[in-house]
Amino acid sequence: MNFVEELRWRGMLHDIMPETEDYLLKNKTTGYIGFDPTADSLHIGSLVPIIILMHFQKAGHNPIALVGGATGMVGDPSGKSDERNLLDEETLNKNVAGVKGQLARFLDFDSSVENKAELVNNYDWMKDISLIDFVRDVGKHITVNYMMAKESVKKRIDATDGQSGMSFTEFTYQLFQGYDFYHLYKEKNCVLQMGGSDQWGNITTGTELVRRKAQGKAYAITCKLITKADGSKFGKTAGGNVWLDANRTSPYKFYQYWLNSSDEDAEKYIKIFTFLDKETIEKLIAEHKEAPHMRILQKAIGEEVTIMTHGQEAYENAIKASNILFGKSTANDLKSLDEQTFLDVFDGVPQAEIERSIVENGLDIVASFSDTGFLKSNGEVRRALKENSISVNKDKVKEDFVITTSDLIADKFVLLQRGKKSYFLLRVI
Repeated sequence: MNFVEELRWRGMLHDIMPETEDYLLKNKTTGYIGFDPTADSLHIGSLVPIIILMHFQKAGHNPIALVGGATGMVGDPSGKSDERNLLDEETLNKNVAGVKGQLARFLDFDSSVENKAELVNNYDWMKDISLIDFVRDVGKHITVNYMMAKESVKKRIDATDGQSGMSFTEFTYQLFQGYDFYHLYKEKNCVLQMGGSDQWGNITTGTELVRRKAQGKAYAITCKLITKADGSKFGKTAGGNVWLDANRTSPYKFYQYWLNSSDEDAEKYIKIFTFLDKETIEKLIAEHKEAPHMRILQKAIGEEVTIMTHGQEAYENAIKASNILFGKSTANDLKSLDEQTFLDVFDGVPQAEIERSIVENGLDIVASFSDTGFLKSNGEVRRALKENSISVNKDKVKEDFVITTSDLIADKFVLLQRGKKSYFLLRVI
């Protein structure tokens, strides 16, 4: 498999060092991508480098995922307009552990696989290097002129909008990342580094260090940074980042992010975030254009990425949760949701609190709608009941219905509904 061509037709390739494609076609190659442990979970922006490593492994090469336990202490200035807060060691260790656990979901680390993936932490080789050793053995090989010419440095140094410039800490980052490449070249015969297009300067510092310090040849590939057609930031919602950790972003919200993609973005995402072949993707795009309201592309992306990230069961639960709002569902469907998914589905729905003792004694259906403020009066509730438009937990009810503890979802919620789209949540305390 031509790894570079695979990235090219999928619209993922940005920069590639001369001779890289030929080298990969002729040699089984070890290559790596670094992941910055700024949080204890990766977000969907990290899916692009993860998927690149997955393609790399599928093409028969040996992938290395590097977690930056050492470089995370320094902070990468690439693409940043100001300096990040430095993390303490305890937080960094927690983040490294979280990132390692997530990467193991996507790459095959099985020792029986010939081209198994490997996970490394640059803190393991950086922790014992003294400042004097680093300055003598690494710093002397890269000139300040070379470092100053990097785009990530120039942008910050030349800033005229009152920004604070760049600290020496951040300035040294490219040397640290360059040393990672050199170390992996020497210890693992790793000759390729990959990353986002904003990493080109850091990566080429590594190839230069390999050339000058080891008299070796190293290669580089970068992928395009994902952008949204409307100009908003990819991977962000009103609630913040879309995380790969199910405790931070539920599988339901994760699935909904892809389902809400614009048609223009979906045509791009189907190539980047799935492993569907070219023929299948072209067929899906054609079908989508025939009936865009069916959201064929968005559903295909959502299915592929949610299963890849969270598993089949989580995907099926996300579909079930989606159908609660937009399709036919039952009280049993509602009761099968965990609390977080339930709250995600009904995020923004008006709610009121009610004492548990009231529900234990039986809550009159009319009172549940009028006393909580969902409907204005008892008369309005009774009219709605006669129209058969009142539901409790998605089931139609009559005027003699009484809400009890057996109706509680996750032992604390009751979903009231008038008509198809008007919802209200009772939270039992």
